[in-house]
Amino acid sequence: MRIAIYGRPFNLDVLPYVQEVFDNLSQHGVDIYVHHQLSDYLNDKIKIVTYHVLGSDVKIKGFIDLFITLGGDGTLLDMVSVIRNTGVPVIGINFGRLGFLATINKSDIAAAIFAVVNKDYSLDSRDLISINSENEVFGDDNFALNDITIHKRDDAAMIITRVYMDNEFLNAYWGDGIIISTPTGSTAYSLSCGGPIIFPQSNSLVLTPVSPHNLNVRPVVLPDSSTITFEVESRSSNYLVSCDSRTATIDKTMRFSVQKAGFQLNLVRLNNESYLSTLRNKLLWGLDVRNY
Repeated sequence: MRIAIYGRPFNLDVLPYVQEVFDNLSQHGVDIYVHHQLSDYLNDKIKIVTYHVLGSDVKIKGFIDLFITLGGDGTLLDMVSVIRNTGVPVIGINFGRLGFLATINKSDIAAAIFAVVNKDYSLDSRDLISINSENEVFGDDNFALNDITIHKRDDAAMIITRVYMDNEFLNAYWGDGIIISTPTGSTAYSLSCGGPIIFPQSNSLVLTPVSPHNLNVRPVVLPDSSTITFEVESRSSNYLVSCDSRTATIDKTMRFSVQKAGFQLNLVRLNNESYLSTLRNKLLWGLDVRNY
C-alpha cells in the first residue's frame, strides 16, 4: 500500500506525533511517500524512517492509494490543489484547533492508521466549486472545497457586488464582500458571517454577504446546478478574490462566474465517525457551559 503524507511547517511541539505517524505506517509495512515540500522541512527533525520523496512531477492517480495531511483544516484545503480530480482519498490528522475536515485527534493516530491500512473506513465525497473569469485569475487552480470569496481590502471602502443567478439579476450587495460556499464550507467563513449549516449531500450552495450595509440582506441557499455570476464595483483601485486559501488582487472591473466543479474530493470517514457527531463535538452542541 502506498500512502503519501502532506503538511506545512508546524510547531515543533507536535514532532512526537509526526514521528508516531511515520512509525505506525512503517510498522504496517506501508510504502511511505512524503510530499517534497514537507520532506525538505522534516530534514533532521525525525528519526530515520525509510520513505520516498513525492515530487511535483509524479502522477498520483493510480499510484498513491491514500493521502494523510498533518495539520489543521487549512493544510487539508491546500492538499486539494495537489489531489485535484484524481479521486485519491485523503484523511487529516488534526494539529490545529477546530478540525472539521482534519478530524483525527493526535491521541487517535495509531487507531486511525490501523483502520486506514486495513481499509476499515468509508468515503465521504464532497462537492467543489470552480470560478472562471476573462483572465482566468487562478489558472488551473480555480476550484475550492470550502468557498470562493470576493472581499474589499482592509483599508478600502465597501464594495458593490451585483449577483446574477443563471443570468437573472438576484441582488446588489453593498458591504465588505460576498461568500459563495459549498456545503463543506458552510461551517467555515460563511458560518461566522451568519450563514446556515448545510449538510454535505444537500446539493446546495450558500450565498452569504459579509457585513452588508443593508441590514435586511440575509444569506441565500441556492441549488448547486446554478451558475452564479458576480460584477464588482469598487471605489478603491482594487479588491480581493479568494479561492479557499489562494487569494488574488483584482485591479479592474471583472465578471466572475461560479458553478459546481466537475469532480469531488473523497474524505476518509472512519467507521466510528459521522457528520452529525463531528458537528456536535466541534460546535459543542448539548454542552452546558455553566458546568465548565
